[in-house]
Amino acid sequence: MEKQKSPDVDNNWFSARKEGNIAVLDIKKNLLLRIDDIRAKEDLFEYLRHISGDAAVKVILVIGAPDKMGRDEYIQFYKKMFQAGSNLDNLARLYNAIDQLVKRLAYIEKMVVHADSGKIISLFMNISLACDYRVAGDNAVYQNTHHEFGLIPKGGGAFFLTRIAGIHKASEILLREDDIPVAEAFVYGFVDKIVPAEQIQEASMRIARKFAEKSSHTLSGIKGMLNCCLEGLEKCLEYENTELRKIIRSYTLTKSKPHPL
Repeated sequence: MEKQKSPDVDNNWFSARKEGNIAVLDIKKNLLLRIDDIRAKEDLFEYLRHISGDAAVKVILVIGAPDKMGRDEYIQFYKKMFQAGSNLDNLARLYNAIDQLVKRLAYIEKMVVHADSGKIISLFMNISLACDYRVAGDNAVYQNTHHEFGLIPKGGGAFFLTRIAGIHKASEILLREDDIPVAEAFVYGFVDKIVPAEQIQEASMRIARKFAEKSSHTLSGIKGMLNCCLEGLEKCLEYENTELRKIIRSYTLTKSKPHPL
């Protein structure tokens, strides 16, 4: 295994370092539970702004936390949010942060490679869909956790999946309540490469380096052309927020769960 350089940034949300012309972002465990860490969020968006303007960086590699929030933690997170008297401003801040992250990953004129493994809830799947190339460990399974509470998925999944798989397959994926194994995700088209889970970092770095061999003008030009096709993403994210607020407001007013647990 290659020796990693010291991180340029290291906080509660992520750590980041540059390896030649590749910027590597390691997402930290339980991102959702740290929504009140405003400084860490600003560090992330500031780092992405900095990388966007760094001509020496060709590729951004985003690596999901191996021990990130799964289905059980997601359920507990929303249970707390649905408790009487909960401060729903926390959810508004969370959704706003997700929107910002998804748009920055999608619009940045750098090639973005995403790597993840293990249990991946729909939120993290949707963040990966905002990237240009997705690497998954052979142990990856995708979980539509929004069904647990009768919610809708957050993060632009409907927008990206419709572009990747078509509207009918997108509907099939979003409505599934059982886990989607990585082999099926590959067939659906929202995973581009499957690698051994224990080699996820090395394998994704090799892929990032292959992209980085290409001309900067080619990479930024192709990303710019693809960004021309992103009309509708912001509308999709806003619609998600509106519908989620309606569902959650309905719950807090009636004090009954949208979906029995």
